[in-house]
Amino acid sequence: MTDPTPDTLAGASTADTSPDTEAPAIAPPQHWFADVLASDGGVVRLRPIVPDDADRMQAFHTALSDRTRYLRYFGPYPRISPKDLHRTTHVDYRDRVGLVAELGDAIIAVGRYELIDRPGPRAAEVAFVVADEHQGRGLGSILLEHLAGAAAENRIQTFVAEVLAENFAMVTVFREAGYQVERSRDGTVLHLEFAIDPTEALVSVRDARERASEARSVGNLLAPRSIAVIGATPGTGRVGGAVLANLLSGSFQGPVFPVNPNRRSVRGVRAYATVREIPDEVDLAVVAVPAQEIDSVLDDCLAKGVKGLVVLTAGFAETGPEGLAAERELVAAARGHGMRVVGPSALGIANNDPAVAMNATLASVLPPRGRIGFFCQSGPLGVAILGEAAARNLGLSTFASAGNRADVSGNDLLQYWDTDPATDVVLLYLESFGNPRKFSRIARRVARTKPIVAVSSGRSVRTRRPGGDIDRSIVRDLFAQAGIVQVDSISELFDCAAMLGYQPLPRGPRLAVISNSTALSWLAVDAARGEGLEVAEPVNVGPHATPGAYLDAVVEALRDDACDALIVVFAPPVPVPMASFADAIRAASAAVPEAGKPILTTFVAEQGLPNLLSVRGRNGMAVRGSIPSYPDPERAARALARVHRYARWRDRPASTVVRPDGIDADRAAALVATWMAESGGRRLTDLEVVELLNCYGIPVVEFREVRDADAAVAAAEELGYPVAAKATGEIWRKRADLSGVRLDLWRPEAVRQAYLDLVRMCGDPVLHIQRMATKGVGCILRVQDDPSFGSVIEFGLSGLIIEMLGDRAYRALPLTESEAAALIDAPRAAPLLSGTPASPRVDKGALVELAQRISALFDDLPEMRELAFDPVLASPTSAEILYARGRIGPEPSRFDEGPRRLA
Repeated sequence: MTDPTPDTLAGASTADTSPDTEAPAIAPPQHWFADVLASDGGVVRLRPIVPDDADRMQAFHTALSDRTRYLRYFGPYPRISPKDLHRTTHVDYRDRVGLVAELGDAIIAVGRYELIDRPGPRAAEVAFVVADEHQGRGLGSILLEHLAGAAAENRIQTFVAEVLAENFAMVTVFREAGYQVERSRDGTVLHLEFAIDPTEALVSVRDARERASEARSVGNLLAPRSIAVIGATPGTGRVGGAVLANLLSGSFQGPVFPVNPNRRSVRGVRAYATVREIPDEVDLAVVAVPAQEIDSVLDDCLAKGVKGLVVLTAGFAETGPEGLAAERELVAAARGHGMRVVGPSALGIANNDPAVAMNATLASVLPPRGRIGFFCQSGPLGVAILGEAAARNLGLSTFASAGNRADVSGNDLLQYWDTDPATDVVLLYLESFGNPRKFSRIARRVARTKPIVAVSSGRSVRTRRPGGDIDRSIVRDLFAQAGIVQVDSISELFDCAAMLGYQPLPRGPRLAVISNSTALSWLAVDAARGEGLEVAEPVNVGPHATPGAYLDAVVEALRDDACDALIVVFAPPVPVPMASFADAIRAASAAVPEAGKPILTTFVAEQGLPNLLSVRGRNGMAVRGSIPSYPDPERAARALARVHRYARWRDRPASTVVRPDGIDADRAAALVATWMAESGGRRLTDLEVVELLNCYGIPVVEFREVRDADAAVAAAEELGYPVAAKATGEIWRKRADLSGVRLDLWRPEAVRQAYLDLVRMCGDPVLHIQRMATKGVGCILRVQDDPSFGSVIEFGLSGLIIEMLGDRAYRALPLTESEAAALIDAPRAAPLLSGTPASPRVDKGALVELAQRISALFDDLPEMRELAFDPVLASPTSAEILYARGRIGPEPSRFDEGPRRLA
């Protein structure tokens, strides 16, 4: 017998032979059900164990090898006794928890923990075992991660495990999980103990495993060894016929199996009535049958062991609630049998790697091979995208159109492209963001090494204000925060891709413009300056310039230390062949290879000149050094400016999230839990908000809530003069004319009169008496749920005019140290905070720290739905909050924390 893989873990045998205790008859927690990815990219279903699992547990145990049972139970244990079987399957989901991993109807792994009766922090013994044929898939690590998540919910702080000393694999699993494991030895048994707090190392390991498994999952789809086309037809006028023709004509390197019950062959290839009848293995199934026939097709695929589905069929979520339910059933059934799904209503997937050569799409024309990966959702749009990429001579490495994105999403493709050596640039056309927090996390990491260019359609944001301007601002700021190059159209998407895919990044903002047309030169100059680039006087080579003149001018600019990038414009006064001018520009670039400066071109009235002045490599593929050509110099300038901003983002060192001192997260969590238990979600009172904020070192300027004039005077005396009297109704707090406020009250009589005046005006006897804050610049900080991006923090200066202009900056949470500082400097009015002749510089550090404390609060308390500070008075010595309001509610279902799982 061979040694087990790291999945085969053993726990103390006493955990399975202790006396019976009837478990409470309670339902298993629904949020513990999860579809997870194994290390090989296959899907496994994880769920709590239930009493009905007894027979399947016995079958699972009996099928284990003698070696695996020995390592798990420390001796021969061929069959689970009725007593132990009852205890294993009857748990309380609190002090005793069991999780099973299953594939189809079979249990393939089991993990358990049981509370230990000992003094000190709550501890539990943990153990798990994996079926022999599924060892090596990382299931032990997954079970450990999810058991730790369940234990943390039940206030268990420590896991312990007993393992045979010869089972080196067990120690490896715990150590590689990121835990700090303490070890002791008693003869042949090792005692392991570790805290299950989610440390930074643990989260890092979790994210790395997620990245690897998701990349492998997509890789399985994009590089299948065999493909079945279900619903294949001879004619290309139908979906099944079109995709089959594309696969056959695209030189796919594996076998293609048409599936059609009414034909013996399709397009000269032997056909099969069902997938089950195919004699060979099938890695990928492309489904092109009507939606009502999907169920039977899916059964066949599951029985055949197909690893992935590309569902071209429409008629699911886009048709309404019934279609959405059918779509969810499709994905659940596929995942339950280890498969991932692209679609439904997908255009398909493609891989230009010659070793694969797969065009499993409905597009008959694919761009040439290149180093750009592309993801979109819409099928018809995908056809247009592929056509334009081909027309521009832009090469793609891989392509995916996910349709309804019921399973495989842009996040999955980002994980794949991050690890794909054949992809240098990522293009995204986003109609929705799935898990926005995860998208932001992945994009920030990927963009550090591979540019991401994205255009988001109007469907990707949900307008909160007429015209949607605020949503466009959110998209702009959050994309910039993650290092994503945001564009507004498909044309601009490819404009940036042409530069990023083939030219170096600019090292600075200084641009040289070379042209034979004064008018076009200044168009380029004006466009570049409008985008924030620095441009000297353009170089005019004259209307009758020769290719040699262009070569000399470009070489000189490349050698000029005061130049970071070039735009070269050629506009012939009369029609002339342009190829020689393109050759001259290529030759100039090759003459100064050490310059490392991007070159962009515009050939006015070009006749047949490609959009890419290509330097060809093997297979005719355009390679680095190819020079992009744009229809006009303004588009070239805009593309260069966007890429320059990305280059500056990438040059900045990666920042980390910093938690300020003086935070009592446990007390805050207890407060929120109490309030949630009372109401399930509501707006917090002013006093509750103050109590919560104090846990995070965020003081509101001291105030007292009063209900009569005498109490108002007493509060003023206690706080110390001067004070302000404020109406508490929301309508009065938002009035720009401050009619609900009386300021600078220095005497008891003034306080009494102010109280009476405000009560008479607003009709509410409840007022706030507040200590006067230091005079300063009014600011607003607000966090709220964005339907597309999750929790978003907003900052800007206060005031009606600024509010109407929409001068606000946005960032996704959590904030790193540099992002908090950038948020405060981002609004157009932010220079007022740095001081003017009429006002001193404010303490921006206090504002930055406030943003960091807010970020920590939302990171710790997923029940927080909204928090607003309006206004915050920023002065040279402080940033004082005059008013805060907050709201709590149920935790979002796609919060990007906790054990790994598929959304």
